[in-house]
Amino acid sequence: MYKFITRRVRWKDSLRPLLVSLALAMLSIQCWILPAEATGIYDMPPLSDSTWVVDNAGLLSRLNQGNISNQFRRLSQVTDNQARLVTLHRLDYGETPESFADQLFEQWFPTPEMQAKQTLIVFDDVTNGVAIRVGEQSAQELTDEIAQSVVQETLLSPVRKANAYNKAFIDAADRLVAVLSGQPDPGPPLVESAVSVEGTFATAEETAESRGSSTIIVVGFLIVATIVPMVTYYYYQSMGG
Repeated sequence: MYKFITRRVRWKDSLRPLLVSLALAMLSIQCWILPAEATGIYDMPPLSDSTWVVDNAGLLSRLNQGNISNQFRRLSQVTDNQARLVTLHRLDYGETPESFADQLFEQWFPTPEMQAKQTLIVFDDVTNGVAIRVGEQSAQELTDEIAQSVVQETLLSPVRKANAYNKAFIDAADRLVAVLSGQPDPGPPLVESAVSVEGTFATAEETAESRGSSTIIVVGFLIVATIVPMVTYYYYQSMGG
């Protein structure tokens, strides 16, 4: 008995270091994978004539991504203003949408002349954080007040309420294009009013009328329940007599 217990303890002692090593290895792999999934500024593609939407987070359908790209392309052809949209799934540690947007704006448009007529929106779907950068000349149409309304009311509001990413980005693109084209600002989408409950409750008159009808029906049933047995009883009595 003593020898058996000794062997069992030794077997556990030999297994413990192996389990600890496996746990440390899994933790190391996890810590290595998480930063690899994060998006840094150098993961962004170089700017080209076809770079209008970079949907790294995969929030847009192909159809909507194409529609927004076409809108931004036509805006560039008709006016001197340009707009671009970038979505991210996870940022590097310590990075924010604002800091990322600043770096990307400088990377894609390194000179003040290149930045002057540019508008860039950066959205992170992990935090639902968004940042917008507007060049000096584009800001003459897209003022700071309108720019903040675009990101806060037009973009973030439907995302926070219903995760309606496609609608949010389409509405934001429509508004950007309108303003940067020199058209009046259409403003944020109208907020749906509360559902009206008028007519769902009976009025006092309807309630009284309903009670009157119910009383008549009940009285009728009572009369029938009383008379029918009596008639039936007298009928059988007469037949037997």
